Amino acid sequence: MPIAIEVEDLLRRFLDYVQIDTRSDPHSQTTPSTPKQWVLVRKLETELKELGLTDVRVTEYGYVLATLPATSPKPRIPRIALLAHLDTAQSCSGLAVPIVHRNYQGQPLVLPRDPNIVLTVENEPALKDKIGQDVITASGDSLLGADDKAGVAAIMAAVRYLTQHPEVPHGVVRICFNPDEEVGRGSEKITLDELAADVAYTFDADGLGMVNYETFSADKAVLTITGVAAHPGWAKGVMVNALKLAGQLLAALPKEASPEHTAGREGFVHPDDMHGDAASVKIEFILRDFELDGLAAKRTLLEGLIERLKAEEPRARFDLEVKAQYRNMRYWLEKDFRPVEYALEAVRRCGVEPFSEAIRGGTDGSRLTERGLPTPNIFCGFHDVHSLREWVTLQDMAKAAEAAVHLVRLWAEKA
Repeated sequence: MPIAIEVEDLLRRFLDYVQIDTRSDPHSQTTPSTPKQWVLVRKLETELKELGLTDVRVTEYGYVLATLPATSPKPRIPRIALLAHLDTAQSCSGLAVPIVHRNYQGQPLVLPRDPNIVLTVENEPALKDKIGQDVITASGDSLLGADDKAGVAAIMAAVRYLTQHPEVPHGVVRICFNPDEEVGRGSEKITLDELAADVAYTFDADGLGMVNYETFSADKAVLTITGVAAHPGWAKGVMVNALKLAGQLLAALPKEASPEHTAGREGFVHPDDMHGDAASVKIEFILRDFELDGLAAKRTLLEGLIERLKAEEPRARFDLEVKAQYRNMRYWLEKDFRPVEYALEAVRRCGVEPFSEAIRGGTDGSRLTERGLPTPNIFCGFHDVHSLREWVTLQDMAKAAEAAVHLVRLWAEKA
């Protein structure tokens, strides 16, 4: 059965969503981490009700939940959840002024608010495959926000199609839009009972046809170095400068274990925040590897460097706290590969050749899979995310919506 996603309605929704600033804040203790995320939360709540979904509700933590009732008479069809996150990264302004470059023909795309930003087929090779499509960018001074509002829009387009075509057989479909994925807390305040699904999919991957079932395993390490404070005029033999010790530690990190020098399946140790003074310094590290043994080795590397500094300066105190963040979803998905196999088949039914890559990062699906809800990740077509160069095409978002429709139908077929 051919699926004709209404692309202009999809485009309208996407343009509406990206003009709402939903940047999250890693330093906030609330959920959502920023009050402006509530604007999109309420908008999505209203739109889901307008589409006729049932059980539409918003949790106290800003999760938008809804149910699309089953159309298939088959019993025991697994309940499928479709998820996307509504927050955007902190790297750039989140207040997008989007531009739709209709019928792209390979010409340079100059972003008007910063004419130095020019997208070409040379610096954006993926554009070579988008001739004739409608390319969407921001204006050069903000994120576009396609990560992950392209996923939100694609799910909404799929839901709209399914509500207008009740002849498509499917089981119960659950919808969830969540805050704070970009600060690593996207699934933190939602329970599996609230999701009420047997299998789930995040629409939060980039290239057309991508299906992810493997992510980094991740730990966060926080090191506090406490020196000995003294007046600099009378510091000889007394002061222990925590800033200098922090500098020694950072300089000792091997280059080959840094994000700047790793790719593919290589992990890293990355200091990503530091603040303090001569008396006390706090450094935050992220540790990443695809295998648990490799992740443990990254921690051992950091601990070894700290022990060396302790021996050199016994008057200082070094307090290291390591916290698990998420684990490679492959460990659970490989026990029952059906969620991945069905996703690959759904992409094929769109006329697209699927492919898989290990994500050098994590998704909300990493935590959900670890908690017992298998959640692979599916493309929604964005490129150059977390940068002013971010772009997506309308046609790729439509293919993501089409894949979602095929996916829920597949689970009903194979039940």
